[in-house]
Amino acid sequence: MRAVILAAGQGTRLLPFTRDHPKCLVPVAGKAILDRQLEALIANGITDITVIGGYRIDRLEQHLSQMPARARPGLLCNPFWPVANSISSVWTARAMLDEDFCLLNGDTIFSADLVGAALAAAPQGVGLVIEPTEDFQLDDMLVAVDGTKVRAVGKTLPEGEAGYRSLGFIIAKGSGPQSYCAALSDVICADGGHGRFHHAIIDHLAWDGSVAAIPVSGAGWIEIDRPDDIARWQAD
Repeated sequence: MRAVILAAGQGTRLLPFTRDHPKCLVPVAGKAILDRQLEALIANGITDITVIGGYRIDRLEQHLSQMPARARPGLLCNPFWPVANSISSVWTARAMLDEDFCLLNGDTIFSADLVGAALAAAPQGVGLVIEPTEDFQLDDMLVAVDGTKVRAVGKTLPEGEAGYRSLGFIIAKGSGPQSYCAALSDVICADGGHGRFHHAIIDHLAWDGSVAAIPVSGAGWIEIDRPDDIARWQAD
């Protein structure tokens, strides 16, 4: 399996930490978010990794160049990051999505155990890693589930419909990559498609029951959106 990390944005809510380098390079307890992600993936045997950069990609290239060549992930530039949303980074990576893959947001720290559990639980097809909650945060991507299937994904689902939040961690196996790429094309080529979050691809697939719900619970991950999140991770 290969991994794609979406890390093209600046992360303005993390200013001043992102004034000079992309969000994925913000240090948390002395180690960049990206380095923590790479460690979790490699610990689970995933070494075919590509990072999608954009904002201050020169800083990202410099950071990756310091890694041993055999362990260094690939780097692709999303030139549309200032005028498009995260779906444009998936579009940039589309050539990498022709076989089993997992896709992660570049601002989220995952433990190696969580990554391993999600990979082990993922069935054939497309799956979304989710967490049950009643305490939604402002920026959460909400998820509605019906049995073992994701039914809808979005930031503005009707009150009471969503019982889960997305971890931004997608796993595609078997026929999943082909289905995911077809949905990517449908969504980004529609009116306003370039402005969609990449979760719109999952929502598109979910309407016919094509996305498996992969629930996890407890500690093991945190999205770094604001300076307070760094302090919270270190405290936990």
